Amino acid sequence: MFRNNRVAWFFVIPALSFLLLFKIWPIGVSFIESLTMTSFTGKKTFVGFENYTYLFKYDPVFWNSFWVTIVYSVIVNPLIVISSLLMALLLNGSHFFTRFFRTVFFLPTAISFAVVSVIWMIVLDPYYGLANSFLTLFGLKPQPFFSSTAQALWGLIMLNVWRSSGYWMMYFLAGLQNIPEALYEAAEIDGASTLQKTFRITLPLLTRTMSFVLVANTAFNFLSFAPVYIITKGGPIGSTNLLMYESYKSAFVNLDMGRASAITSILLAIILVFSFVELRLTRAKFDY
Repeated sequence: MFRNNRVAWFFVIPALSFLLLFKIWPIGVSFIESLTMTSFTGKKTFVGFENYTYLFKYDPVFWNSFWVTIVYSVIVNPLIVISSLLMALLLNGSHFFTRFFRTVFFLPTAISFAVVSVIWMIVLDPYYGLANSFLTLFGLKPQPFFSSTAQALWGLIMLNVWRSSGYWMMYFLAGLQNIPEALYEAAEIDGASTLQKTFRITLPLLTRTMSFVLVANTAFNFLSFAPVYIITKGGPIGSTNLLMYESYKSAFVNLDMGRASAITSILLAIILVFSFVELRLTRAKFDY
């Protein structure tokens, strides 16, 4: 496209500079910080991989947070992807009602996670919340919601699904509208049903969109922080203590930056592993 490669670099260098400054550099600083230990006087000492060794061998709080984060991500990621895909399939049209419901489903995305967390905390309050008021109105037993070790994590999962599905729905809609209409016309001529067209045409041709949504959503959910910080504070009894929140407590409550940085480095490694596996599983094997 460009006869002179220097012209291309002129456009690429600004983006690379911002990537280096706001992504790569902080990751490097965090990793170096994870190799140090800070004393009560604020003096930093290089300790190598001692923080990692302690986390893996002697820190039950870390392991609890690790498994809570894995369970949370393994459940919430498929739920968001499936719900956003179903909404996109249902609203892939040009009728008035489809445009209306696209807006309705996308609206929660326009609300910040902090505000959404406050709203859900009020609605699901075990004593004065709107949800329990409806339950008692129909003669059902009130639920503890975020104050229960069995329900708190599920509450965070449902909050995330409600808030995020509309956002990823827009990516699936863009992918659906990029599929050539001629493929569906040919399938109709061959007598294919709606279900057959969905599984034989739509879903295979959404592979690249699915890959992007899955990887981006996975990274986003592993870094969930605001709902935990605002609603549960990692409780009750550590049942919602995600790694991101544990890193925050270590850094800003316990003032242990080495441990906090080690946790974020481990979290980055987990995200990379999950992303690699998802990219391999959803790799497109064809072009159109």
